[in-house]
Amino acid sequence: MLFGLVLVVMPGFTLQAFSLLVYASAAHLNTFGPDALAYISLVHAVLGSVMFGWGAVLMFLALGPVRRGNKEAWWMFVVSLLAWFIPDTAYSLLSGFWQNALLNVGFALLFAIALSGLRSFTRQAPMTRY
Repeated sequence: MLFGLVLVVMPGFTLQAFSLLVYASAAHLNTFGPDALAYISLVHAVLGSVMFGWGAVLMFLALGPVRRGNKEAWWMFVVSLLAWFIPDTAYSLLSGFWQNALLNVGFALLFAIALSGLRSFTRQAPMTRY
């Protein structure tokens, strides 16, 4: 959720960070012109808002149904993350932005660690309906 919020509330930092990630220069995006920067900032804010909302749903799944042992809720996590990871990473690689694919792998590893911890809740408690 924090990453999504940063995309929304820190547009200057976000532009510099992605410019550094993709072009190895924090200032490279400045060469795109003000209209392009405004549009990129809009896309970052919209994407960040969607990520923040998605994070809220995942948080409530983790604190509610998954914690109570609901296996379907755990699978909702898995399917949701795969639905993000596969097309995002594939497009990143196909379009030549391997840096974003690498960032995705880092996030996927963090999610995998969290999911393995949450998985233990679905093994300990009996399944209930949410």
